[in-house]
Amino acid sequence: MRLLLLSDTHLPKRARELPAPLLDELPLADAVIHAGDWADAATLDLLEARSRRVIGVYGNNDGPDLRARLPETARAELGGLRFGVVHETGAAVGRERRCARRFPDLDVLVFGHSHIPWNTTAPTGLRLLNPGSPTDRRRQPYGTYMTATVTDGGALADVTLHRLPPRTG
Repeated sequence: MRLLLLSDTHLPKRARELPAPLLDELPLADAVIHAGDWADAATLDLLEARSRRVIGVYGNNDGPDLRARLPETARAELGGLRFGVVHETGAAVGRERRCARRFPDLDVLVFGHSHIPWNTTAPTGLRLLNPGSPTDRRRQPYGTYMTATVTDGGALADVTLHRLPPRTG
């Protein structure tokens, strides 16, 4: 099972549209996970129309229209792994232990908010993934998103951070 992970798209304020390389990944993904701060419902509509499955949450910059359609926290079993999705997890210091306490029943937690890619494992085995932002790189050298695979044996594999080329125009 192939996964596409993204967060903090902030459309149309930070970019007019999602980058083409990310859009090219949509038909390849069995599930798209978005960790909030969409900023517009059109992006959710686009992902729902072009993806097999969308798992998403709202973020702190999402208004009532998105909050009416999305939860604050989402959970899904994908290929035998228990995934959770949230927008904010708090400060980087102590994140693994704090999230492991908050989500003891998960295998993988996808989060956003910082726009800073993150890929660590808590002492309990909880994998924490932040795909960064494909449209608002903030203090990062590139816009980013992630892909991953859930193997037939129910393991997370091939977690890859993709760097996007700079926007032109």
